Amino acid sequence: MPRTDRLIDIIAILRDGRLHRAGDLAGRLGVSIRTIYRDMDRLAASGVPVQGTRGTGYRAADRITLPPLTLTPQELDALNIGVAIVAEAADPYLKAAALALTDKLDAVLPAETVAEADAWKTALTPLADTARGLSHMASLRSAIKGKQKLRLTCRDPGGTRTTRTVRPLKLDNWGHVWILTAWCELCADFRDFRIDLIDAASPLPELFVDEPGKRLPDRPLRG
Repeated sequence: MPRTDRLIDIIAILRDGRLHRAGDLAGRLGVSIRTIYRDMDRLAASGVPVQGTRGTGYRAADRITLPPLTLTPQELDALNIGVAIVAEAADPYLKAAALALTDKLDAVLPAETVAEADAWKTALTPLADTARGLSHMASLRSAIKGKQKLRLTCRDPGGTRTTRTVRPLKLDNWGHVWILTAWCELCADFRDFRIDLIDAASPLPELFVDEPGKRLPDRPLRG
């Protein structure tokens, strides 16, 4: 039997979740125990989730291995939104799984994507109401694209509520949270708003044009 076919057969056998000794696998496939050992090493090196050692037996691990993926910013947005919603689920198992998945995503994202989030994580979790905040995403994106001013009613982490007029400039994901960057007319400066703390985002009939000092490239870099 060709090695490729044998490896496929081994994977099929291990899928039952039970422990299989190398001698039993060798007899079933008509090869030597040494060959099974080499096959297991090859499967493990290829990323197949095999658990076990020589002399004890082997089983398939209860996990799914994905090949390397290349995500667009929009696809990463969708993934982060889904994880954020599930992280607030009442089911403790789903919640724990979502938080574990978030840690795995943070571990493999490029450093420049998560560097800013590191300083925010302690202050930003648990999120106030991710599902409510995400309901504003479509209107926020539309206002950014159309250069339309918004009237935001939002709260700070301490619960103080304010209403202000802003020029929405950018939506971004910082670790576990979504942030709207805008020019705030109330404080006459750039501001970052957590969308899970936005209670209302009402488009205004007034449009805005780019003005020096109020454009995203004009924002001073964070120290």
